[in-house]
Amino acid sequence: MCLAVPGRVLEINERDGTRIAQVDFGGVTKEVCLEYVPDLEVGEYTIVHVGFALQRLDEQSALETLEVFRQMGELDAEFGDHWGRAAEQAGLPRPDLAPHMETLDSLDAPGGKADGR
Repeated sequence: MCLAVPGRVLEINERDGTRIAQVDFGGVTKEVCLEYVPDLEVGEYTIVHVGFALQRLDEQSALETLEVFRQMGELDAEFGDHWGRAAEQAGLPRPDLAPHMETLDSLDAPGGKADGR
């Protein structure tokens, strides 16, 4: 499910003429485009959907909504550990935490198994 999630603007920069913010969503920070809410300032809350800030939101409403999403498990579903969830469902270790695995490239590298050393 795609949600419009409230977040707090931490910093604002400009990239190629577009205002981009770092936004905190209850501990997860993402880049967000501010083109639809150009007057949004650092410290304010906004509703974000697919990487775009859609409207300003008061702090109380934002925090209450984040808490409801957290209780429903929606924050984890939206921002959670997708690698870990996929690996768990497949019954495999997380690929980014697994011990070094041999690849075709490493087998062909000097000193690799294909090299006979």
